[in-house]
Amino acid sequence: MAWGLVLMILAVAGLAYGAAVALGVRLLLRSVPLLAGADLPEPARWPTLSVIVPARDEAADLEAAVRSRLAEGYPALELVLVDDRSSDGTGEIVDRLAREDGRVKAVHVTSLPEGWLGKLHALEIGYRAAGGELLLFSDADVHVAPGAFRRAVALLERDGLDQLGAAPELWSSGPALDAVFAVFLRLLWLAVRPWAIADPRSSASFGVGAFSLVRRRALEASPGFEHLRQEQIDDAGLGQMLKRSGARCGAANGRGLLGLHYYRSVGEMAAGLEKFGARVPVPVMLLGMGALVGVELGPWVALVLGDGWTRGVGGVGAALTLGSTVVVARWSGKPVGPALFAPLAVLVLAGMLARAGVLAAARGGVRWRGTFYRSEALRAGSRYRVG
Repeated sequence: MAWGLVLMILAVAGLAYGAAVALGVRLLLRSVPLLAGADLPEPARWPTLSVIVPARDEAADLEAAVRSRLAEGYPALELVLVDDRSSDGTGEIVDRLAREDGRVKAVHVTSLPEGWLGKLHALEIGYRAAGGELLLFSDADVHVAPGAFRRAVALLERDGLDQLGAAPELWSSGPALDAVFAVFLRLLWLAVRPWAIADPRSSASFGVGAFSLVRRRALEASPGFEHLRQEQIDDAGLGQMLKRSGARCGAANGRGLLGLHYYRSVGEMAAGLEKFGARVPVPVMLLGMGALVGVELGPWVALVLGDGWTRGVGGVGAALTLGSTVVVARWSGKPVGPALFAPLAVLVLAGMLARAGVLAAARGGVRWRGTFYRSEALRAGSRYRVG
């Protein structure tokens, strides 16, 4: 009797969760334009654009990604490459590219001031060195297709935006990682609530390290990178800070125009997520991951172990969540096949995040971009707020 009640609760909760996920995905598809497919009139004048690229030990990917930006075709382009204390030849690549192309400005960071995260400091230095009316903050390994900058600027101008975050296509590195990405992308987009970004009354905002286009005057009207200097989620923090400062913000899907290998294996993703382990105490992290697994897998348990209407309700909830995952994967440029393994991928992703929390607690902090940061300092310096 008690087990039947548990299955009933799992089925009903799974149906409610699946319906909410499906509604959120529908709103996502209606509110976030595909940058490559939008109808975008050419502006009367192309504003000067400074692309600011922080790079620490990025010798393997930097040159090809930079050359794709230089070949993009934007008519008023400046590329600010910030070598952030690299030890792998990144600095030499930056200098060589600057010698070869007058649009490239080489900047070298040799030390990290107390109280700053390395990437935030590099972004601040790059911003100070840039001269464009528009500032594009973009990670070192992002590749762009011809026309990407022009289409982003045209969208910014058409909609009168001050900030535009464009999500890149995450190139495939294998089916296991694609399955985890399918779940990760669906959770991320729904947490952002992109349908509410344009509403100035809403706290919803969007920032992405791959491609965050900002009007200089909007950044100058905000507290700036000094305010974010210890924020691990620097891209989302930037978007939220600008929104709170009165900027008009937007989001776009950069599939087909922007791309990168975000991670190349499940193990590399697990290591990359370690930097977020210090954001919340371990009990909170474990409770959150347990709740995630419960709502994601609960309807599957009801479907397999239940009977009658309990099995039917659980099946509908499971189908809604799985179908939504597949839709977001396709919309993001990911293969559909791996997305069908989303229930297993949920366990993997939750395990990665729980592991990150446990490791941060055991170590007393996290290591990111070659520097160790204490958990207490990171929590005190956090500026991004969920919700």
